Parts: sequence; C-alpha cells; structure tokens
Amino acid sequence: MILSAAAIAAALGLGSCSADTEQNQPEAATATSATSTPVQEPPGPPGAPLPPPEALSDVMNRIADANIQGTEKTGLVESGTQADAAAMDKFGQALTQNGYAPATFEARDLRWVQDPPGTVSALISLKTDNPQAGDFSFPMEFVFVDNSWRLARKTADELLQPGESEPQTPSGPAPPSPPR
Repeated sequence: MILSAAAIAAALGLGSCSADTEQNQPEAATATSATSTPVQEPPGPPGAPLPPPEALSDVMNRIADANIQGTEKTGLVESGTQADAAAMDKFGQALTQNGYAPATFEARDLRWVQDPPGTVSALISLKTDNPQAGDFSFPMEFVFVDNSWRLARKTADELLQPGESEPQTPSGPAPPSPPR
C-alpha cells in the first residue's frame, strides 16, 4: 500500500506541475489568445449551473477520511462497488501512514466537459499540515447521480487503483522447452 500511496502522490504531483505551467503564462500569450476566436465551454445539462466547489471537495474529503468505513463511502463513487470500499479504506490508511493526514481537499477551476455529458472537471488540491508531505493538485472528474456529486468512475479507477490494468485471463502452462 505504501507503493500505491507513492503512486498517488506522484500522480498528484504531476498534475500540480502542469497546472502551475498553465497558470504562469506570460501576459503576451494571454493577450494573443484574447484576440482569437473565443472557445466555447461545453454546456452542462440544460439550465444546470456548475456545482459549488465545496460539494466536490467534500466528496474527496470523505473518500480520504480513514475514520469512515469504505462500505459507507461507495455512494461517493460512480457505480461504487465493494472493491471500491476496500480501495477507499486503503487510500485513507495510506494517506495516514505516509504523513498526509490530516489532509483536506480543495476544488477549483470547475468546468463542464463534453464527453461524457453532465461531467464536471475540477482541479483538486490535496493540502496537509505536514510540510514534508507537500501539497499536490490533480485534475479529477465528477458526475451528478441520484441528487449527489460522485467521483467519476474513470477518475476513481485512476486514483484508487493506480498501476492496475484490465483483468487478465490466466495463462496456461508454459510451452515446453525446445530439445537441445
């Protein structure tokens, strides 16, 4: 699990680096883009405003809370399963074991994404009181299901099961060695 926490920290750190690069563009680049054709934001559901950032921050704070059992958190993930419950337990424990607890999450730069419709992207920052752990930011997606915001399935898979690939079919026995 320590390796998973390190992978999560690395992923969050990579997101932070790219976000800083985008925000610190020189003024000339901004002025040039202002004269080009405006880019339209993909629309959300008809008439739906973006969620308050606190709603998405709350989802992440609860997912990371090691004091809440994973089985009570499956509703925080799109199509949440018992495997997600176990992964959320491990995620909270890994944050604690690796010096990130107490951690808080903050959502910013919210926008509707085009595919799939009704999905919101946000830059989520993990903040901790531990100066050695550092703060990280990572783009995440959320969906509105059954009157609540949830971590999108794709993002949950990336966050809670880093490095895992699609289930593989067990291979048969190894072929016999060629005669010598």
